[in-house]
Amino acid sequence: MPAKVEIYTWSSCPFCVRAKALLDRKGVEYTEYCLDGDEPGRSQMAVRSQGRKSVPQIFINDQHIGGCDDIHALDRKGQLDPLLKAA
Repeated sequence: MPAKVEIYTWSSCPFCVRAKALLDRKGVEYTEYCLDGDEPGRSQMAVRSQGRKSVPQIFINDQHIGGCDDIHALDRKGQLDPLLKAA
């Protein structure tokens, strides 16, 4: 069973585009929560991410991964693929 991947984004955010492109290259299906004008959604994201309000915020199997730089760092270290396979 593939991992459950969720990403909170803004439509005009270049970091969000970059993080989604990494997931797309890996063939990962994910649920995207676009927060454009969605203050309740942004508040929910902040609660889940221990107060972080920047986007993107990424979760794999309900574990907070962080943002764009964080997911790319995991990939460089070879730690992202195992997370994406664990369900």
